[in-house]
Amino acid sequence: MKLTKKGHACVRLEKDGQVLVIDPGAFGEPDAAVGADAVLVTHEHADHFAEDRLRAALEANPAARIWTLRSVADHLKAAFPGRVTTVGHGDTFTAAGFDVEAHGELHAVIHPDLPRITNVGYLVDGSLFHPGDALTVPGRPVETLLLPLHAPWSKFSEIADYVREVAPGQAYAVHDGLLNDNGLGVYDRNLGPAGPGIGQTDYRRLTPGESVGTA
Repeated sequence: MKLTKKGHACVRLEKDGQVLVIDPGAFGEPDAAVGADAVLVTHEHADHFAEDRLRAALEANPAARIWTLRSVADHLKAAFPGRVTTVGHGDTFTAAGFDVEAHGELHAVIHPDLPRITNVGYLVDGSLFHPGDALTVPGRPVETLLLPLHAPWSKFSEIADYVREVAPGQAYAVHDGLLNDNGLGVYDRNLGPAGPGIGQTDYRRLTPGESVGTA
């Protein structure tokens, strides 16, 4: 499949003429979901779920559909009846020709005094995993990990240990929209040969709009 980063946590996957977009939120490119045949949303935070961008995608393609957890689906079902499917941990489905498994239930802890919301990650075609805002380990081999690089709920040691535990062949940075060039450089260095080590994983950071082929 072809993977294109669309800014922050959003990616666009293409295979056999079909397009699947994950997490077209407010920090990604405005047209990230336009042209999608299917959209997956991991949770309700605005940097992952921007209702206006989903509406633009569904209005541009009357056949496009959305798969997401209940907190997001409840916002959209009335406007797009029959086109929004609620999913949760353990569910499997096919979206735009991609085989998808849902993994995880809760967003990472931001602070003990803040209620945790739901979050589900998506394993696509048994090879590429987008965890949303959680460090969910899917419990099966992953070739390509979309790595949430930086967030108010994470620290570098957790990110490095997460890559070690999942042990993907390659990891591409997502969730990096709050970092400036200085911060991006620090993360790149620490996840590279100069850092503490992430096993055999090949780490890369794509710029918005950049594409790469994946297994």
